[in-house]
Amino acid sequence: MNLKAPFIHPLADVKSTAIGIGSRIWQFCVVLDGARIGEDCNINAQCLIEGDVVVGDRVTIKPGVQLWDGLRVEDDVFVGPNVTFCNDKYPRSRRPPPEFASTVLRKGASIGANATILCGLEIGAGAMIGAGSVVTKNVPAGELWVGNPAVSWGEAARID
Repeated sequence: MNLKAPFIHPLADVKSTAIGIGSRIWQFCVVLDGARIGEDCNINAQCLIEGDVVVGDRVTIKPGVQLWDGLRVEDDVFVGPNVTFCNDKYPRSRRPPPEFASTVLRKGASIGANATILCGLEIGAGAMIGAGSVVTKNVPAGELWVGNPAVSWGEAARID
């Protein structure tokens, strides 16, 4: 087993000390105090991770992604470039909710580039979200969802 300290690019601003062995955090990332990032993760350039975020092991976060408070990312998840998450169903300036909504990405899920995941949802284990999709409902394990709003690929194939 090759255990090595996490790599944090000198141009990243990482306040959290809970960064797993072998993880890499690239330039222009901000990781707030309290965030937990597992082992062997790759956090690409220009990402933001808030303090109440948990990222499992072997997770890839591509550039331009913001992980907001309440997000839970299990092991082996892929989050494509510029995927958008939210954590407040009724956002208002300077009026945060009493509690941020929790969104969970289960083990092995993949989220395609520029997808939008609304808050309070669960993306099932091994599920795949197509690029540009807008997810407004829970996605069952192992399914492929596409479109706006996103639907199961089988259902999407029936829509003309």
